[in-house]
Amino acid sequence: MPDDLVRACRRHGLPLLAVRPETSFAAVTELVLGRLHRRDTGTLAAVVERHRRMLADRSAPASVLELLRQDLGHDVRVLSPAGRQIAGAGPALRAGTARALAARYLAARRSDAAAPHRVTVGNRLHSLLPVPDGATAGPRAGAEYAAELGDWLLAVEADTSAWPVHEARLLDRVVEVLADARSAHERDKAALHDLAGRALDLMRSPIPAEEIPVRLSATAQAVVSGVSTWKRCQFVVAGGRWNGGRPVPAAALRALLEEALIQPDGPVPVTAQDIAGTVDGEHAVLLVLVPEAPSPLPGPALDAGALQQRLGAVLGRWLGPAESVSVGLGAPADEPGNARRALEQARHALRIAHDTPERVAVRGADDLTAHILTLLPLIPAEARRAFAARLLGPLREHDRRHRTDLLATLEAFLDCDASWTACAARLHLHVNSLRHRIARIEQLTGRDLALLETRLDFLAALKAG
Repeated sequence: MPDDLVRACRRHGLPLLAVRPETSFAAVTELVLGRLHRRDTGTLAAVVERHRRMLADRSAPASVLELLRQDLGHDVRVLSPAGRQIAGAGPALRAGTARALAARYLAARRSDAAAPHRVTVGNRLHSLLPVPDGATAGPRAGAEYAAELGDWLLAVEADTSAWPVHEARLLDRVVEVLADARSAHERDKAALHDLAGRALDLMRSPIPAEEIPVRLSATAQAVVSGVSTWKRCQFVVAGGRWNGGRPVPAAALRALLEEALIQPDGPVPVTAQDIAGTVDGEHAVLLVLVPEAPSPLPGPALDAGALQQRLGAVLGRWLGPAESVSVGLGAPADEPGNARRALEQARHALRIAHDTPERVAVRGADDLTAHILTLLPLIPAEARRAFAARLLGPLREHDRRHRTDLLATLEAFLDCDASWTACAARLHLHVNSLRHRIARIEQLTGRDLALLETRLDFLAALKAG
């Protein structure tokens, strides 16, 4: 076909069909007229039957979408704002295509453009429609709410604005059914939100660390993990600036990250039931369960670089030139004694991410170390040596006089991200013996290793000395 004809049809949203040269016009005409006749004579009965079948399938979005595909002949999918396919009729979209559609949707929603949003991705025309939460459907709560970050969106591979009235009504009914499914999904997450909120409260409370899993198991812990013991987890903290420097609503960021962190087929599988989120002032705080491994996983389980790429792909059009979203990841907490430190790490990683010039930045525990080490060369050598001698001198003297290994123990403890179990395993010690050594280090130096600032000071001293 001539290229200019293809471009013209694409520009105007006209269908363009190719048939073999030997196909007669009579055959084409017969097929088209037969289809039109069946549609005209059976429209009312078919619509009634479709509605009845959809009402029977309210709990199964995929079934509803398949009915729509069968009747109208178009691929239809439900996506999250992070580009995850929640349900679909037709082949699964490529990850890049799904994220591109999500990015176009977020940009259109923020600009308050009327739905359906017609976009072309990969030479294919799509219509994007919001799927509201049935429990809160109604006018938007103003531009500051950023509700689109938690939306579901319906992607139809067609120009729905040109559909006849009865097909448009059918599509509206499908959106209603999907809205009910989304409301049920939100209700199912209530227990996870409760877990994250209670976990955050326990992190702030003065109770002993070993009591944290007991308190959580009495609430919603079993909903997430299925067991009453502590599960290996990571903390994620996020914040953002938009609309003249005001904070991006934390509830909206929580909803977006709950979707962006789902990676059932990733190197470290994470499902929706592994993520519990809450809001802490201007920040979203998420607790992510990461699987146990036969041996300790090398480094953090969540990939900061991959998460930044996913978020950047969907937020690139949504954020303005002077706006940003920043995320901090803590190191995995293998036991409750490490939970407070892991959360503190995530908050410090968030500060580092916020200080970067990138509009979407994700930083992890490794970036904290790199940040400190990049600053060391800026300090005069004499000052670095004096700092190291003052901080580590008492430990070196104790090791020399009593033939102990406190300095080596401190270095291993920091290298294991302050994980009691990992450090004890590396040094072939019982955890109680390790705790005794760390307590002795704190006594000799007058510093509290439970504080991230202290651990970074010791790390800098070890590298400088």
